[in-house]
Amino acid sequence: MIGYQVVTASNGNEALEKFRNLEPDLVVLDVMMPKLDGYGVIQELRKESDVPIVMLTALGDVADRITGLELGADDYVIKPFSPKELEARIRCVLRRIEKEHIAGLPNSGVIQVAAFRIDTNKRKVFRGDERIRLTGMEFSLLELLVSRSGEPFSRGEILKEVWGYTPERHVDTRVVDVHISRLRSKLEDDPANPELILTARGTGYLFQRIVDPMSADKA
Repeated sequence: MIGYQVVTASNGNEALEKFRNLEPDLVVLDVMMPKLDGYGVIQELRKESDVPIVMLTALGDVADRITGLELGADDYVIKPFSPKELEARIRCVLRRIEKEHIAGLPNSGVIQVAAFRIDTNKRKVFRGDERIRLTGMEFSLLELLVSRSGEPFSRGEILKEVWGYTPERHVDTRVVDVHISRLRSKLEDDPANPELILTARGTGYLFQRIVDPMSADKA
């Protein structure tokens, strides 16, 4: 691909070895690989890295796509695909992990929300002194929701703002649902009964506006 230095691997174990030696900026991963399949590779990568992962999946394998996303993939491309489509998805994912900021966020680059400190410059989230490891897409999704706390985003808006999808491209909106589920599992005390990232019925999702108790007492 023009503009990228590409390293290939013939099986999952080799892919992990090359990843650890080279530390690439992004991984394109096929589900079907010998020795260790794509799912196994994603699981191993997510134990040690937040590197963006684009998954290659067969046309009819919706279950494959959902499983890959649940394990930690950031995006997917359906086979067969054109090289231009793959390059477009790679560019989009890489753009999202660069230091882009949602308009309206504080200039300091650090936002305190509930028990969490969100550093938009370093793209990191902390609970006290503990870092909460988020993938690039998970951080971008959280950043978007926080930028308009208390107001819902539709799944279509989220797909456009976070993944760069346009209405012309048919995308399974469960991509959003899976990433929301992953965020809740990392941020919520009880992911089954979320208090921060809420479902807006018939619309999409919103980040609960946090009211300062001191401000509430004065009101």
